[in-house]
Amino acid sequence: MLRIAIRSRASRLAMVAAAAGMLAACQDSGDRFSSARAYKPIPADVVALMRERNTDTHAPILIRAYKKEAEFEIWKQNRAGEYVHIKTYPMCRWSGQLGPKVREGDRQVPEGFYTITPGQMNPNSAYYLSFNVGYPNAYDRAHGYTGGSIMVHGDCSSAGCFSMTDAQIAEIYAIAREAFGGGQKAIQMQSLPFRMTAENLAKHRFDPNMRFWKQIKEGVDAFDVTHRETKVAVCSGKYVFGATPEGATHVDANAACPPMQEDANLKSLVAEKQRRDDAQVAELVAKGVKAVKVVYADGGQHPDFTNHVAETSRPDAIAQGPVEIAIDEKGRPLPENAQVAATRPVKTLAAASAPAVVATSAVAKTQPVAAAPTATTTAFAPAVGAKPAEEAPFYQRWLGLKPVADQQSQQPLIVPVTPEPSNVPTPPKRQAQGQPVKPQAALSGSTKVIAGARAPLPDGFKAYAAIDR
Repeated sequence: MLRIAIRSRASRLAMVAAAAGMLAACQDSGDRFSSARAYKPIPADVVALMRERNTDTHAPILIRAYKKEAEFEIWKQNRAGEYVHIKTYPMCRWSGQLGPKVREGDRQVPEGFYTITPGQMNPNSAYYLSFNVGYPNAYDRAHGYTGGSIMVHGDCSSAGCFSMTDAQIAEIYAIAREAFGGGQKAIQMQSLPFRMTAENLAKHRFDPNMRFWKQIKEGVDAFDVTHRETKVAVCSGKYVFGATPEGATHVDANAACPPMQEDANLKSLVAEKQRRDDAQVAELVAKGVKAVKVVYADGGQHPDFTNHVAETSRPDAIAQGPVEIAIDEKGRPLPENAQVAATRPVKTLAAASAPAVVATSAVAKTQPVAAAPTATTTAFAPAVGAKPAEEAPFYQRWLGLKPVADQQSQQPLIVPVTPEPSNVPTPPKRQAQGQPVKPQAALSGSTKVIAGARAPLPDGFKAYAAIDR
């Protein structure tokens, strides 16, 4: 009897301790742990914007992200049921190339339609705050794409994630938190290679990913013509937008599409928009807009952050800027333009006003502009369903160069940057708890400053153990 009483008492004490631990996790606990950042209110100016647009803090939201433009949009549902644009945030850092993520460790920011639920919010992130975008989704899994734990987070550091400043992620996190608090069960996130303008479509018309991009453009167009959230399904290994399966509760991404009930009005509006877009693309092509391939050393960032590299992952990649190479209908560089295009940075993102820079430490050192071709990357997002070849680096295969052993006397058109290994390490951690925050440094002449770094949370509080949190 005594043993039973002792065991019963111990059990009750364990339950009380567990309950206390659960309560403590929602409160600040001194220098060891603080979750207060996850409960910061939405700034007053953003609340005022919501009121002007006939919506409020608890209304559902929708997210759009654009890699090439490095912009992150928040849309809110108004009282008429339509989504209105609330705010665009300049993206501090994204990594990889234009194109979908296909495998673990490729440093790619994924593209497609993703779903964010309350369980994907991480108030204890080592990168200030974060939430999981939901990669891989049904489409990604149907195509055998690997990897996971792709986040939107702070710290301006990316190895496949959407990285914002700490101040930005605090605001975005608060907006999402309040939408969930108002009853929204899932947030749709549209992750896109670029804004689907006629100019972008004309310039990228021969890109190997264009077939996939045209597919997700249908969902983009459906939202653009209605400003209402687009229904998304995946069957036969492809996206289906604005349709509901007849009599089925589940759609298999790998199986043939079941009979679908379509919205005839939506289908007509989308088709009309596509006809207008196609006509504009044809007009631009007739005027001489060349097809190009844009190659990044490793992603980019918004021009608002140009020349600030002290708190950015891979500042050398940012300093180099993207490169536009004119290509033919088979994706090959045009002979008369290949060398010129390969040495001319695109006048967007970091290359817009940055000098030729190679960063070798936390603070980049300015280098004189060299006459040699600008370095670019060997990384590349393959076409949908394609398996990356291993027999030669991408820049040799793409430009049709001979293997290195056969071209000792040849000078390559593009000098490659040493590629990252597939097992990419996590971005640099923040300073240890209790140490003073080092002042941020920037390149000479820079007037842009990113929010200061903060100490990491203890290891025991890291909710996600991924390559990028």
